Amino acid sequence: MKKLLIGIGIQLGSSAVAIIIAAMLLPRFSLGLGGFLTAVVIFTITQSLLTGFVAKLASTHVPALAGLASLASTLLALIIANLPFGGIRIHGFLTWILAALIVWAITGLCAMLAPKYLLKVASS
Repeated sequence: MKKLLIGIGIQLGSSAVAIIIAAMLLPRFSLGLGGFLTAVVIFTITQSLLTGFVAKLASTHVPALAGLASLASTLLALIIANLPFGGIRIHGFLTWILAALIVWAITGLCAMLAPKYLLKVASS
């Protein structure tokens, strides 16, 4: 149970960091202070749900693109988090593509590195 909670915390934290960094790097990506937490939660839940679904679709229909499933789910999660109830606003095609790449890279890096270090500290 402790590892599950740490995993959820890692996902939420990495999503928050990735969204903040994308907003800092991209001028047409803005964060609303009031809706930021909502956007992070919506993004994290959506990405978690979509990753498996998109991966299954990709491996069934286009196996060569199965590795891009995570990137596609990140883009879809950003689209959903950008809806009116979210706290982020993304404008422009290039900004959407760059935002998806930045958030995908940062959350992927955190997913690989954070459990290694945080779970080691938590079990000590």
